[in-house]
This record gives sequence, structure tokens and C-alpha cells, in this order.
Amino acid sequence: MAKLTGSEIVIECLKEQGVDTVFGYPGGAILNIYDALYKHQKEIHHVLTSHEQGAAHAADGYARATGKVGVCFATSGPGATNLVTGIATAYMDSSPVVAITCNVNLSILGKDSFQETDINGISMPITKYSFIVKDVRKLAPTIRRAFRIAKTGRPGPVLVDITKDVTSAEADYVPRTPEPVERFAGHMSAADMDGALALIRASRKPCILAGGGIIISGAGEELSAFAHKLQAPVCCTLMGQGAFDQADPLYTGMVGMHGTKTSNYCVSECDLLIAVGTRFSDRVTGNTKKFAPNAKILHIDVDDAEVNKNIRATAALVGDAKIILKHLLTSLDPQNHEEWCAHIDRFKDMYPMRFERTRLTGPSVVRAVDEATPEDAVIVTEVGQNQMWAAQYYTYHSPRTFISSGGLGTMGFGLGASIGVQEAFPDRVVVNIAGDGCLRMNINELMTVGRENLPIIEVVINNHVLGMVYQWQDLFYGRRFSATVLNDKADFCKIAEGMGVSACRVSTQEEFRKAIAEAVRERKPKLIEAVIASEDMVFPMCSPGAALSDTFDAEDLKIKQGRT
Repeated sequence: MAKLTGSEIVIECLKEQGVDTVFGYPGGAILNIYDALYKHQKEIHHVLTSHEQGAAHAADGYARATGKVGVCFATSGPGATNLVTGIATAYMDSSPVVAITCNVNLSILGKDSFQETDINGISMPITKYSFIVKDVRKLAPTIRRAFRIAKTGRPGPVLVDITKDVTSAEADYVPRTPEPVERFAGHMSAADMDGALALIRASRKPCILAGGGIIISGAGEELSAFAHKLQAPVCCTLMGQGAFDQADPLYTGMVGMHGTKTSNYCVSECDLLIAVGTRFSDRVTGNTKKFAPNAKILHIDVDDAEVNKNIRATAALVGDAKIILKHLLTSLDPQNHEEWCAHIDRFKDMYPMRFERTRLTGPSVVRAVDEATPEDAVIVTEVGQNQMWAAQYYTYHSPRTFISSGGLGTMGFGLGASIGVQEAFPDRVVVNIAGDGCLRMNINELMTVGRENLPIIEVVINNHVLGMVYQWQDLFYGRRFSATVLNDKADFCKIAEGMGVSACRVSTQEEFRKAIAEAVRERKPKLIEAVIASEDMVFPMCSPGAALSDTFDAEDLKIKQGRT
């Protein structure tokens, strides 16, 4: 037992939890913790981001890439509120993050003191739990509890706010080894399992829908074994990219608004949809009344709040996906669905992912990145057209190689997240695929990339518009391009170079292939600006409110508009 200050207790608790990297930005209220961190800088590496939002995204990216808890620091008031978007991003995608903030002294708390906000109250709707610590004796138990909550069951962010006087007060500290977090075995009965098995055995046209829960639970191997034993096609949500090897013949592509025609038709025609680790987002289902109209639904999820929330399930198994899939595997004999799989393969032949190959486009950029990077590369994205192209045209072979903001759709997420990913895996290739609109959101984090000398490759697909919004205005708003044309004089290459990141601009496929190959080989901070046409769209597409069976591509649109 030792008597330590609250600040020292924070650092010791982080070391207990195996934390080796923290992302943050200091300020007055959190100075005591930064002073204690200074004495332990060889044990805990602190990454000074350019903005607190960048710190939250970096901690989130670190968590998604490693499966461990990501940690970020911020001071009181605006420092803490700048974390909010990053915390909400982590919450929507079930990413385990612990955000530690400090507030004003307890004696002036609630008196509108300088740089005071009720971050505890602000963050309640976007965290699994939000704490405020006003007694140094409760500090260590609270931090330990925060980490446990963040990684138990369905992961998510936890905020710990500490008044400044607690960080300087002293208390007895007794080191503790963290208790292992057990997988949530679920509360399904034998009857539930028997019902699920009966549905599977009776099915003649099964389809597996894999979501981000597969990645979180580490159930990729079980999913692959299950798909092959069932002989069923597999489609993935955006957050499920990499959950199933996309080179596998059973893979049909992403499902949903910008999913492949094959996946969307597969879901529309199947007689059993086995949905694992997905919350049935509106971007996945399209019109919920017309979603999987011929299918019974077997929903497998760790969070029973998701069952029957968006889509009514015929049967549900609540628990950890890895455990449930193992149960199903041991109870099932190999199934034969050759005719159904052959039918889906015909869809693949009829509806391949097409794109213009004579000029530089978003898809051609992503395909070139795919060809130039190793299989263990981590692709991070921003949000919008760049994100969809990255999901559609890159081949993901394993979990945690695709990092993106799905639920909240946070523009500016990718650059901060890529910092967290690269800090976690310094020897792996990390590419952030961005749009010019998204880069503007957190472009200041290029300074962090340059200062830390992180070999992140920032690919900016520059179409000089807010691409996805511009696309919607083109298709659904009579081409009234209100506030979506970016006609300013920003020179991203000069900005990057001014922040210590080398840069180049390309406009042809040959130039881009040469630039990305060079960047992968050099292993230095690099920005590649790829200039494409403003009119390029993301296809296939399912219009908002339409059924997945109504998915259309560029050729369909031409026919509809009478241009063929």
C-alpha cells in the first residue's frame, strides 16, 4: 500500500490496465495528471493531437484496430466538449474508449466557473456510463470500473470526469490485477437454440448477414466455418467489412443502400436470413416493410435491446457471437444448398461491380490502393463517397482492417483514427481514404502526423464538391446544388507540406498507381491528392425508402432517364 496523489493514482490505474498509449491535449484543470504522466513517459506514450476531437478519434481508431480499450485525455470546459463528437462516434459503433477529463475544483463546481461544463451530464446519452469523481478515495475503483464497463458485453465509451482537487489530494493506493472480462454467454434457453437449429435445417435458401459484432467478438473463424458448413452466401454490413474473407466464393459483397446488387437480391430472395452482430440500420435495410420479404429472420446479437427494434425476428439468440456460432457449429450437420449458391453466382456474373477504367475515378483509386498494399494493411476512411468506394472496391481478408465511422457518419473521423491505428501498429501500412470535404473537418491532424513522423498515407479523392450530398442533390433535388460546390482556393498539397507531410497531386490512373506504390515503399507521412470529376457517383444505389430489390446502377439510371 502506498499513499499517492489522485494524479498518480490515475497513471497507476492506466498501467494496471495495460495502457501503453494515450491521446490527448492538456489544459489547466488536467495539469496535475499531465505532470504525473511526465514521470512515466517511458511506460505510457502520450500522443499530442492538434485538437481534442482528434484525440477521441485516435483513441477510437486504436480501440477498433486492436480490440483493446483506447484512452484519451482532455481538460475541462471546451477541452471536454471537444471530445463529444468522438465519444458519440465510438458509442454508435460500439468501440471501447475511456475518456478521462478533469473539471474545476469541487468548491466551485456548478458555479459557472472558468472553463466549467457539466461534461458528465452532456455525455450521458452517448456513453455506456459517465462518472464524476469528487472523492480521491473513489478514484481507483471508478477507473477500474470504467475499463470493465467499456469492454464488457457490447463495448462502448465511458467517461470519467475528475475534479481538479481530487487530482492533487492523497489516498492509499493498492495495486490490483484486472479481472478477466468473461464473454457474455447469453440467456437463451435450450428451446431457443432448438428453434434456431430447426429454422436452419428447414431452410433451402439461407443467407448470412454479418455485422460489426462479428469483428468485436473475434468470431471471424467461426463465421467462416459456419458459412461453409451451411453452404450459404454471406453479405456484410459496412461495419462488418473484413468479418468474412472477401476472396471467398461465398462472399456476395456489402448489403444496403450502396450494397452490391447480388447481396441486395440475395437478401430479397432468401427464405432464411441469419443476421449476426448487426442492428439493422436504415442504411442496411432500406424500406423495413419490404426488407427480406420472403425470409424468416434469425437474429444473433449480444444486446437484447437490438432484437425486434428495427426488424421483427422470427427467432433470436442473445449472447456473444463467437459462443453462439460455436454452439450452432457443433449441433449442425453439413447442409447442401448448391442450387441456391449457383443462383447467387449467376447474380455475380450478371451484376459485377463496374466502373470507368479509362480515367481516374474513386473506384479506380481504391482498386489501385488494393493492388499496392499488403493484405494486413489497415484501410481507414472518412465519410461519404470515399467511404462507400473504399467499402465496395477494396478486398478485405480479415477483421480490423477496415476502420470507419458507420453509425454516426462522422466527417473528419478518418485522419484522427488513422493516427490511433498507426500508433498501435507502427509496422503496418495504414491508408486513410478521404474526400476533400472530410479533410477540411480535421485537416489540423496532419500536424500530428508530421510531428510524430507517422507513415500514414492520406489519399484525398478531390472532386471539388461535397460528394455524397452533391449526388443526392443530383438525383433527388432537381440538380439544385445548394452549398455543396467547394470552389475555394485551398491547396491541400501545400497545406500538407507546411505541416511536415510530403504531398503530390495526380489526375490519371497511371500517376496514382505510381504515387501509391512509392508511398507504400517509402514508409513516410504522405498525402496524395487524386483529382476526379465532380459528377462521379457511387453505384449501385438503393433510394431512401425503397426496397433493396429496387437497387439500381449507372446503366439502370441511364435507361430510366432515357439516355440510352
